[in-house]
Amino acid sequence: MTGVFIGGSRRITKLASPIKKRIDNIMGNGFTIFIGDADGADACVQEYLADHSYKNVIVFCMGGVCRNNIGDWDVRSIKSQASGKGFDFYAAKDMQMAAEASYGFMIWDAKSNGTLNNMINLLKREKKVLVYFSPEESFYALSNFKGLSDLLAKCDQKTLEKFNRKFAINQLLKDEESELLFA
Repeated sequence: MTGVFIGGSRRITKLASPIKKRIDNIMGNGFTIFIGDADGADACVQEYLADHSYKNVIVFCMGGVCRNNIGDWDVRSIKSQASGKGFDFYAAKDMQMAAEASYGFMIWDAKSNGTLNNMINLLKREKKVLVYFSPEESFYALSNFKGLSDLLAKCDQKTLEKFNRKFAINQLLKDEESELLFA
């Protein structure tokens, strides 16, 4: 079974036509789609899949409670060691999707920590990631951390510093033998 983890930024509230075409291709191949339950990109993709009556979808939720399951698809309930409803709590389901997926398709606003974390988790597992980079309205195919480094170089300095505080991006890229983003 080929599974595609589709995820994206909560700030994304509409799917651009090129994104829909890529999802059409995924559906046309009959791939299983792993999707989260968040508002934003997850909900938009779910709505698109439901509008096309696509059945081969698994919604990953925390503790069996889905915030969004628009198509009433099968649910994969994930438990987290983290408490509350913050980043670490929801990252557990994303980590599971990255583990189970064959590929990733991320819709990224160049700001979202969660979407960046998904790219990192997929690349650490040597899985390819197609990224729709919304600031440029273009696609980037990532197969290694060098590609991620090149994509991150398109982000503003303040955002890069935020990512470095959250994920130690410079150390990660150094460990993966990619170019450092800033000194």
